[in-house]
Amino acid sequence: MNNPIQSTLGLAMRAGKLVAGDEAVMKVIRSGQAQLVIIAHDAAYHARKKMNDKCKSFRIPIAEYGTRAELGSCIGKAERVVIAITDEGFAELITKRMEKPE
Repeated sequence: MNNPIQSTLGLAMRAGKLVAGDEAVMKVIRSGQAQLVIIAHDAAYHARKKMNDKCKSFRIPIAEYGTRAELGSCIGKAERVVIAITDEGFAELITKRMEKPE
């Protein structure tokens, strides 16, 4: 895994600072723990709209990255449509890497 974004997502998962899956992500959004939500490029329209609306309502940044297969692979799981970062440091690092790929 040479991609710095994917490496950081994997590290966040191993550190316990990432949750995956629709229900788990909604839970951390509602609780205020989510620092960044990432949704796959190939997510269904309804899923994308639902997450965008919820993140907007709770003022949580949301970004699109990779496919559902790539997101799952980054964190050592099966395909994932949406993940949330619960650590501010990881969220900032991932956001910076998305803005300026290395």
